[in-house]
Amino acid sequence: MKTPVNIKRVGSALGLALLLSSTASIVAQAADTFDPQTQVGPNPTLPDPQQYLFPPMHLAKVVGWKQGETPTVAPGLKIQALATGLQHPRSVYTLPNGDVLVVESKSPGVEPIKRPKDLVMGWVESLVTSGGGGGGGGESNRITLVRDADGDGKPETQSVFLDHLTSPFGVALVGSDLYVANTDSIVRYPYNTGDTKITGPGTPLTPLPGGPIDHHWTKSLVASPDGSLLYVGVGSNSNITENGMQAEKDRAAVWEVDRATGRWRIFASGLRNPNGLSWEPQTGALWAVINERDELGPNLVPDYVTSVKDGGFYGWPYSYYGQHLDPRVHPQRPDLVAKAIVPDYALSSHVAPLGMTFYTGNSLPEKYRGGAFVGEHGSWDRDRFNGYKVVYVPFKDGKPSGKAEDVVTGFLDQQEQARGRPVGLAIDKTGALLIADDVGNTVWRVTPAQ
Repeated sequence: MKTPVNIKRVGSALGLALLLSSTASIVAQAADTFDPQTQVGPNPTLPDPQQYLFPPMHLAKVVGWKQGETPTVAPGLKIQALATGLQHPRSVYTLPNGDVLVVESKSPGVEPIKRPKDLVMGWVESLVTSGGGGGGGGESNRITLVRDADGDGKPETQSVFLDHLTSPFGVALVGSDLYVANTDSIVRYPYNTGDTKITGPGTPLTPLPGGPIDHHWTKSLVASPDGSLLYVGVGSNSNITENGMQAEKDRAAVWEVDRATGRWRIFASGLRNPNGLSWEPQTGALWAVINERDELGPNLVPDYVTSVKDGGFYGWPYSYYGQHLDPRVHPQRPDLVAKAIVPDYALSSHVAPLGMTFYTGNSLPEKYRGGAFVGEHGSWDRDRFNGYKVVYVPFKDGKPSGKAEDVVTGFLDQQEQARGRPVGLAIDKTGALLIADDVGNTVWRVTPAQ
């Protein structure tokens, strides 16, 4: 079995961790005949949990896209790059006039190193933020504007729209107010239709949990349909409370923020890392994709997509997928576990969903209308890679109604090296699907084949 990384590059401490984890991975590979597809749907198979001194780790070497290479799309679709030369694009947002905002962001990098896993994950993040995908290590923490006025997929303009941000991720426009969710605050900027640059400092609306530890730093953002409220995804400050419960204050939750005053409340909790906040078009319910916990084995715990209920508790850290107790958490909270909501739809373990959008356009084939596209950033903690693709979950009557289908693949090459990794998704003014690729430093555009 080939070693998944070059140990000499990462130093002796990290090398030892990778060597031990690779040994564990070989053992796991010999024993693991589990089919990840049995964990896709409303009733996933949940094997017994495992615990490790050094959990399995398999890291995809970052190689980026070569000239002329693109991801692979499902029949009836085609794909091309809308924007290239970016610096870690994490999310995309379409303005009413059709301009596309691309949020480019680097991790704040303030998490303490306590375990071999932390060394490994720090190295993974360094590959992304050093430009390992081919875009270079230049400026980030900004928003780039891409203008394709005639909708032909060949932009007339690609320029810096808003700069000097703090690990931004979510964007929402309400009237003439543009909101940006940095890792530590929501900031409001004045916006007029057609603006190509914002130079003002902005007005803080409300602080968000940031440092000194900032484990899950991305802050997804969506406005309510009437524009009076903002909803923010705030991830946990650890995998499973290893940084202490105080570090988790007001985290692992979706916040509801009053747009007029900045006052906020916890809308739903027990959500380890909620992203892709979106409104389901038929029922108007809030949905999100959730990254679940690590180090219980290669096939636990399934990440998922779920409706987010007001006052709902979804288990983290005490239990997973409803009332399945996590043996590592002490003391337990049986009162909370008893009311933990079972998620609506599993996506399989460790696929790391970071983006979601419901398809309300009419240009893609009929089969894609009304359901949800999900960007799966991809696994690092199982021997066989999982995720690294965009899938489509069909919906009917406001609920998932069938098996998730692969729509965009090929982010891993034949040697299982990462050419790209999908993150945020959006729909442009023509109904095309946009994909932020934070390793390939590209925004991809998926359109009908004809």
